[in-house]
Amino acid sequence: MDDRQGDVLILGSSEVQALLTGRELPIIEVVKSAYENHFTGASALPHSTFLRFPSDSANRIIALPAYLGGEANCAGVKWIASFPGNLEHGMDRASAVLILNSAISGRPKAIMEASTISAKRTAASAALAAQWLGKGTSTSAGFVGCGPINFEIARFLLCACPNLKRLILFDVKPDRARAFREQCEQKLRSVEIEVAATPEAVFDSTTLISFGTSAGTPHVHRLSYQPGTVILHISLRDLSPELILSADNVVDDVDHVCRAHTSIHLAEQQCGNRGFIRCTLAEILTGSASPSRNRNGLTVFSPFGLGVLDIALAAYVFDHAVKQERGVLMPSFLPGPWTQLSATAAV
Repeated sequence: MDDRQGDVLILGSSEVQALLTGRELPIIEVVKSAYENHFTGASALPHSTFLRFPSDSANRIIALPAYLGGEANCAGVKWIASFPGNLEHGMDRASAVLILNSAISGRPKAIMEASTISAKRTAASAALAAQWLGKGTSTSAGFVGCGPINFEIARFLLCACPNLKRLILFDVKPDRARAFREQCEQKLRSVEIEVAATPEAVFDSTTLISFGTSAGTPHVHRLSYQPGTVILHISLRDLSPELILSADNVVDDVDHVCRAHTSIHLAEQQCGNRGFIRCTLAEILTGSASPSRNRNGLTVFSPFGLGVLDIALAAYVFDHAVKQERGVLMPSFLPGPWTQLSATAAV
């Protein structure tokens, strides 16, 4: 595509899905590279902006702007809505769109459906953390919250951790856990799947657990866990500050995760500092920090969800879409130079 022509590529959900399906391991590498580039300063990452509505604490729309250098060398913004009430009407909680801009001209070059990108970059981040925090050899994994994010995490974990043979599921609504199980049986490789009656039963059964809930405030205040347990705290607000302060904490970006009333943010407010955060995942990936502080304790990975990951994966989607001639090209979507525009009526 030529920026000078003002063309913009439109990619809907079906195109994005087709370009990413079955590419779990390459996506994990894309996310790993994005973390490393962010760690070395080859990125620009303003804080996410939360749009909330008067007298409405449940719903929000979030803007995640970012620039990522390296091979991607793109900028853009993801605009993602979270409306939990959608579930009661047969719709997904989250919907999103992403605009991808050229880092050379600044002009938008693609507009794409982004809830798929968001779910897969989140899952790839979780799988990467599972690999590097000492659980790449796990034979079982637990899931608290049976929605689309944990389903994608299950998909990516089964690719990244080939020894996984058993999944343990829990949801406060048992019908969701059963539906999750059916989706796993239909779409993922064959593994043993168990639906647990309580979250405690999940922790009794495995040392690798992913939290993917819609919790807005901490609801887990005590845990009985096995030595060396790793929690992928994807939903960010499940664990109490006391549990966070007792754990070995790894995050994706310290400044970003210490906001928006995440469990990490609440722990910071309680103790008055950030010393309880040991390192970022990128520091582990680059060898600047060890994978574990105490292999017999509890490790918690809390990723805020960085816009650079969305941009990295969007750039990957865009490149493959152009090569495969997918999507709808909108010619001359942008206007030409104003000096070349047709004359308008005199004012």
